[in-house]
Amino acid sequence: MSSARRHGAFAALTAAAVALLAACSGTAAHDDGTTTAVAGPPLAELAAGEDHLADPHDWTGEVVVEAAATPVSPVATDPAPQLPATVTDAQGTEVTVTDTSRILALDLYGTLARTVFELGLGESVVGRDTSSTFPEILDLPEVTSNGHDLTAEAILELAPSVILTDTSLGPWDVVLQMREAGIPVVVVDSHRSTDNVGDLTRSVAAALGVPDAGERLAERTQDEIDATVAQVAELAPADDADRLRVAFLYVRGQSGVYYLFGDGSGADSLIESLGAVDVAGEIGWTGMRPVNDEGIISAQPDVLLMMSGGLESVGGVDGLLERLPALAETPAGQNRRVVAMPDSQVLAFGPSTTGVVDALARALYAPASLG
Repeated sequence: MSSARRHGAFAALTAAAVALLAACSGTAAHDDGTTTAVAGPPLAELAAGEDHLADPHDWTGEVVVEAAATPVSPVATDPAPQLPATVTDAQGTEVTVTDTSRILALDLYGTLARTVFELGLGESVVGRDTSSTFPEILDLPEVTSNGHDLTAEAILELAPSVILTDTSLGPWDVVLQMREAGIPVVVVDSHRSTDNVGDLTRSVAAALGVPDAGERLAERTQDEIDATVAQVAELAPADDADRLRVAFLYVRGQSGVYYLFGDGSGADSLIESLGAVDVAGEIGWTGMRPVNDEGIISAQPDVLLMMSGGLESVGGVDGLLERLPALAETPAGQNRRVVAMPDSQVLAFGPSTTGVVDALARALYAPASLG
């Protein structure tokens, strides 16, 4: 899918998305059966513990999880950007950056801002999007409104020397207006997956004139992802036939939006990193497509993976089953097996990927360990 088409599709899907990134510091078992996840014992220890399910199908009910918050740990202290830095961005536009003293890094999930901070340039960031809520950035002013709409006035007021963004935010006219105002705008790839975290990191670093720090961060992040995925493999069934069949369902009840995410959406790589089967890809679904009864029934998911804001928008699992009655003909619907994670976390990828995979793995394979 081209950048322009992806922007249109993703904007339509996420116009009402709620940013819910939060730190986890305790366990909470709720009356409705949901559980909030926290950082617990290492996954390697969990695999040998009594909470680890021998059969991951042996649980019912919804689980709401949050990736545990981790402090920013820059790969470089006070890096000296090599400027001017000239790059060709994801849209083929050549951009020259001459000043990184006032950075804005904006996208749907807060991934770009977190990456800038991890590169060691956090002190130069002057504002944030609504999804960037890690403690180190919280005091900075927001430049998005109504969820994820870019506000030209708020951006210009901060006088950024460079803007990093992608096509997940809009209106796009605001991005063009920034360029017309003479601000260098670097548009990075909006596609997110476990496979391109390194490339995204290097793109951000190159635009800011710190390629060496970018390489170190890319390698560190990939090493962390690989280590976490290896631990998840110890939790997941070894036999492919026993693996959980997972579908990523995107819903916005107030807008009547119900989408199944398939190959190339990013959800596929996340599900695979969890040692599960991406059922949408298995039935040939690509990208983001509206749900239909035939697709849901043919996919036969064991578990639905969702954004918690989406689950809330339909009134929880009861509302979801009422609005999509075909789910009752699947193991996921029959057992009310839904795992939900905050909108700003689940498909963010980037430096926080390991926390997302870790939390979801606990929900899938050891839900009793969550409280």
